[in-house]
Amino acid sequence: MTALTRLLAAVVLPCLLALGALVAPPASAAGYDDDPDPLRGLLLPPLDAVVALLAPIPVPATPYTGDVCLDGADACIDDVVARMQTRLAGLAGSCSHSAVFSLAYLRVTENVRDAVRSDYFDDRAWLNRVDAVFAEMYFDTTGRWEAGQRAGIPTAWRIALQAEDDRAMSGLGNFLLAMNAHINSDFPRVLATVGLTGPDGSHKADHNRYNNRLDGLYAPVFAEEAARFDPTFDDIDAGTAEEAVAGVIMRGWREMVWRHAEALVLARKPAARRLVEKEIELYSALQAQLIRAVFQARPAERDAWCADHG
Repeated sequence: MTALTRLLAAVVLPCLLALGALVAPPASAAGYDDDPDPLRGLLLPPLDAVVALLAPIPVPATPYTGDVCLDGADACIDDVVARMQTRLAGLAGSCSHSAVFSLAYLRVTENVRDAVRSDYFDDRAWLNRVDAVFAEMYFDTTGRWEAGQRAGIPTAWRIALQAEDDRAMSGLGNFLLAMNAHINSDFPRVLATVGLTGPDGSHKADHNRYNNRLDGLYAPVFAEEAARFDPTFDDIDAGTAEEAVAGVIMRGWREMVWRHAEALVLARKPAARRLVEKEIELYSALQAQLIRAVFQARPAERDAWCADHG
């Protein structure tokens, strides 16, 4: 790890999490009034206060030089949604274990689209471009894998996609593996490519802002996954606690995404860039190996359920 991300992951972030849990004012939980998950009101507002304290490192604006969504128009996300719908239809029709993440990613993208169009974010064009570039990386990786082209695919994605092909994981396991690969391996590279800083300053506030939108997605997405693809998907016997836990995990992942993106942008020499790339690879691969070991399952019940409901 670089010194910055090692310090953040091992020392600063845990300390600030503890501090936030102790000092965050009760009013910070106002957005969680009448929430069916009482843990969210206890855990997430203090954590959001901590994340807000983790200011972005001053990073120079870097122009986007790619060819995806150059104008930052709303149509970019419309195109992504259409491609995801087509992909999901094919995967669901064959009860592919890849359908689990395909469904979740579609629902998240629809949610981002709706948030952008309600002026939820400060920089609408930046969010449109980030979403489109992020999705393009997913389509490219999965397309190459399905074509038998393994070279250059990150380790976390190789673990996730091989697990889908092996049909030996629970639906929740497939979901976590692909989420880890796309967020922890792909997302830092996307942010570094699209740019962390705009004319009005850092985009980190918009990056952080989406954490709260995600909180409302876990329950309906988990329920839809269970209804269509794997009846055990939402069977963790912890009441609604798994949704609060998901919110905590996702905030931690997304904070490290931003810090890894900063490290990529600030790496001035090729050797420094390679070091950050290796750190991202190791960070995402280790989590993939853990998920792969924990969520193994026999597919018979899941596949039979999908054949009837998918």
